[in-house]
Amino acid sequence: MSFEIWPAIDLKGGRCVRLLRGDMAQATVFSDDPGAQAGKFRALGFSRLHVVDLDGAFEGRAVNAEAVARIRAGTDATVQLGGGIRDMRALEAWLGRGIARAIVGTAALKTPDFPREAARRHPGRVVIGIDARGGKVAVEGWAETSTVEATDLARRAEDWGAAAIVYTDIERDGAMKGANVAATEALARAVRVPVIASGGVSGLEDLRRLMATGVVAGAIVGRALYDGGLDARAALALAEAA
Repeated sequence: MSFEIWPAIDLKGGRCVRLLRGDMAQATVFSDDPGAQAGKFRALGFSRLHVVDLDGAFEGRAVNAEAVARIRAGTDATVQLGGGIRDMRALEAWLGRGIARAIVGTAALKTPDFPREAARRHPGRVVIGIDARGGKVAVEGWAETSTVEATDLARRAEDWGAAAIVYTDIERDGAMKGANVAATEALARAVRVPVIASGGVSGLEDLRRLMATGVVAGAIVGRALYDGGLDARAALALAEAA
């Protein structure tokens, strides 16, 4: 199967940041210009971008719309975006601004009728974000941990007709300690929906291990690209070889 690499641009206060395990108080700023950062990733050869409105995830509404507009202006890459998308109006507003795929996280757990209807109205354009802490789904910008198993929510997403699932291991996110390959593979084997790994990818070996599962469809990479722990061209060559 093919394997997709999605460079991450996380937005906080209009700037590109990376958090440590989702803690907004532990944000490292990597760029003050999201549009320029998007252009850099495109110049390296990446045709996809994973964008998160971090402020929006906590506030439940779009906060960094201006920064997203700069990203869209700075690249022709396919953009999927999450963070604060809690209803149909918000989702369709982003799709109308040129976002290819909208990621629904908190609402997938709290108001499931919304993502179900959204996937029906916009086939191929609704992604379900499953963020897990200890195997349990976390919501509201990871501030709340539920009692729902990640696999159970993934099966619901499959029933809804989601285009993909982004699975994030919160304890690994931004920590550069390696991807949770076992948990991601287990989730991917439980459903037929493509599963994209997020959190902890620190180098080529993580990508190789995810690809070796034969069932994980891709990976989101953040800090490793910004810090230089992952060579962009080597990563793209590895994905192309798959």
